Amino acid sequence: MKNHKSVQTNLIIALTAALLLSAGCESPSSTDSGDSHTAAAGDDYERGPHNGRMLRDGDLVLEITIFETGVPPEFRVYPYRDGQPLNPNQVDLTIELGRLGPRTDRFEFAGQDDYLRGDGVVLEPHSFDVTVQAQVGGASSEWSYESHEGRTQIEASVAEAMGIVVAAAGPESISETITLQGSIEPHPEAIVEVRGQYPGLVQSLSKSVGDTVTRGDELARIKSNGSLQVYAVNAPISGTVVARDAVIGSASADAPLYVVVDLSRLVADLRLFSQDLDQVAAGQSVVVSSLDGTMSFAGSIDRILPTIDPISRAATARVIIEDAEDGWRPGLFVEGVVTVSEASVPLAVRQSGLQSFRDYTVVYAKVGDTYEVRMLDLGRRDGEFVEVLGGLEPGTDYVIENSYLVKADVEKSGASHDH
Repeated sequence: MKNHKSVQTNLIIALTAALLLSAGCESPSSTDSGDSHTAAAGDDYERGPHNGRMLRDGDLVLEITIFETGVPPEFRVYPYRDGQPLNPNQVDLTIELGRLGPRTDRFEFAGQDDYLRGDGVVLEPHSFDVTVQAQVGGASSEWSYESHEGRTQIEASVAEAMGIVVAAAGPESISETITLQGSIEPHPEAIVEVRGQYPGLVQSLSKSVGDTVTRGDELARIKSNGSLQVYAVNAPISGTVVARDAVIGSASADAPLYVVVDLSRLVADLRLFSQDLDQVAAGQSVVVSSLDGTMSFAGSIDRILPTIDPISRAATARVIIEDAEDGWRPGLFVEGVVTVSEASVPLAVRQSGLQSFRDYTVVYAKVGDTYEVRMLDLGRRDGEFVEVLGGLEPGTDYVIENSYLVKADVEKSGASHDH
């Protein structure tokens, strides 16, 4: 026991050290950096009247902001000279954003009111290395700075110790499912009522409820009323005795002596209400599970029974369970997840990789030892995958297991988004 606790303690220490090491791998943000997005907690760059980052070169000052109130995010840059607003039409400005990947977004600017407006949308995440080039009256100025958010670095060996697993995003099949409730019942063809061949008096009964029988086993002996001979009643199938309706000395007529059921042949009868009736059909895939989740069976809808239950007002979708394992029993409540449609989508990610970041659902893309958020527009989903409509390039490596550890490391680094 002491050795077991020691191993657990060492593992916890190792993982804690891994997290600390990964935090230490994060590249520092430049002190000469800034738009209105904070790269990390504790940024101390100069802010201007519009809460933007102030870039200075002699008497020329540019205030870099990203404006997104009522519009998609766009650059708005306010120029100043000698502490006074400068006519934006006197400034020739370009901004390049070097993104993780790598990818570069380039923006040209035109004067509008008292600022320069960028010619495109600043896409999420707002995490990039920024290069600003300006020309005023024949003089050139250039600034470079980092503005990172939702980004951290974790060495490969540390990521492996943390159990971080990545996969490439690509096309997948998305299944639409509905869940039906029901119960396990004996297969109708596996239920046999055992009767005597001739009327008479029951002389002996050799099996009780719950006994397992093999085809041909003697179940009872009956003295015939006609011949007064005693004859044996044998089991017509192998199975389990679920009912014994005779007693010794009773008359054997048309009533069954026993009911024997082959419990290896069962069905799952799933209740199908009117709102789902048009979606479910024979042949569709279904996974039947016990309500506690300990047992499951993958099969298909065998048929939709033609009648409606007069009490529940539900139809029945029947699933055949051949060679049922121990544990499945008639009367057991189950649920069936039926696949009613499947669609191939060009890009999807595993739901296990999804995390929240600000107001977005994200995955963490991996480039080398660097991890960074990717804000996703999502579509259809099933229990395993979710369709990606935007925010992620096909083929991107992203975290599919233990992504919460990457999120924790990002949050610990203090990455934020400030306007």
